[in-house]
Amino acid sequence: MDKFETLTGIAAPMDMINIDTDMIIPKQFLKTIKRSGLGVNLFDEMRYDDDGREIPDFVLNKPQYRDAEILVAGDNFGCGSSREHAPWAIKDFGIRCVIAPSFADIFYSNCFKNGILPIALPQEQVDVLMKDAEKGANARMTIDLEGQTVTTSDGESFGFEVDSFKKHCLLNGLDDIALTLEKGKAIDRFEESAAQSRPWV
Repeated sequence: MDKFETLTGIAAPMDMINIDTDMIIPKQFLKTIKRSGLGVNLFDEMRYDDDGREIPDFVLNKPQYRDAEILVAGDNFGCGSSREHAPWAIKDFGIRCVIAPSFADIFYSNCFKNGILPIALPQEQVDVLMKDAEKGANARMTIDLEGQTVTTSDGESFGFEVDSFKKHCLLNGLDDIALTLEKGKAIDRFEESAAQSRPWV
C-alpha cells in the first residue's frame, strides 16, 4: 500500500448527500477480486449514458476534474452495502482523499485499508472546501496527515481528527497483510517452538 503523508491536488466537488456504494461502483462490476481496473466504472451510472458515452455535466467528466485526487462530498458518504470494491474504484481512479461531514462506518474503515484518507469535518467547513473545489483545476488543496490539516487554495486551514493507529498505518503504507508481516520473525519463532513442544500437531 502506498504511503500517505501530504497531498496537494485538485479537489472535485460532489455536493450530494447519501452517496451509497452502489452509486460509487454498481453491482454489475463486483465480479472481480482485483483491486485494479475499477476506476473506469467509478460512479458509472452518473458518469455514462445508456450507450456508454460520457455525460459532460458529471463532475469527473469535466476537463478540470479528470485528474482530481481529492473528493469533497455531502453527508453520509459510502452508505449502503459494505462492498470493498467502492474504495478500490475510488483509489484506482486516482482519488486519495475523500472529505465529507460523515461516512458510513464500514466504508470509512475500508478506506484506510486501501490507502485512502477519509476526513470528516463539520458541515460549515465542508461548505468552504466545496466552494474552493468549485474553482476548478487552478485551486489545489493540501492535505497534511502528520499535521492533520486541510488547507484551501487560499490558505485557510482546518484541523481534522484521525485514529492514531489508522494514521500510523497510512503514514507507513501498512495494510493488514503488511502489519502481519511486521511480526514475521515472532511468528516464525512461535511456529518453531510449537512444532518442538507439540510434534503431534
